[in-house]
Amino acid sequence: MSTSIVPGSLGAMAQRDGISIAESFLSADVIVIVDVSGSMATRDSRGGQQRYEVACQELERLQRDLPGRIAVVAFSSSVQFVPGGQPPFLGGGTDLAGALRFVQVADGCVRFVVISDGYPDEPERALALASQFRSQIDVVYVGPESDRIGREFLEMLARAAGGRYVVADRAAELAERVETLMLGAGR
Repeated sequence: MSTSIVPGSLGAMAQRDGISIAESFLSADVIVIVDVSGSMATRDSRGGQQRYEVACQELERLQRDLPGRIAVVAFSSSVQFVPGGQPPFLGGGTDLAGALRFVQVADGCVRFVVISDGYPDEPERALALASQFRSQIDVVYVGPESDRIGREFLEMLARAAGGRYVVADRAAELAERVETLMLGAGR
């Protein structure tokens, strides 16, 4: 697990301002829920890198550009709040329903963005839970363009939660896509 603190992350802002992580969380506008399951190790992203590696690079950029506004939650078979901003690669399964239950406590207070390649362990449970959210859940797909099944699931997830769906060219433009969703552009 990485212990580095990404500039602009909630952890960095808490250190800078001399406040607790909980207090820094109050300034977050969006919770980014990042898939760090085994499939995110696939090397089909820019420069032959893993989807996970590029997603982390783009999350760093996003937090740097929007300091203190992004809370990061990583999920695979388990879920972790990541105040330092660098999600650990956990491998394993894809418990999206568990991740949604974990962040549901903030429903109605922030926006949500799910970043995934679209293969949850229990798709029906994830869709049912997403449809209960008051806040919209936007989705960024980071898998290969040819993967119709992963893309279709994530489109259904966005629709179930009143959110928007975008493709982040195999994670290459993740920060730009999330900023677009956060700022309400691209409707």
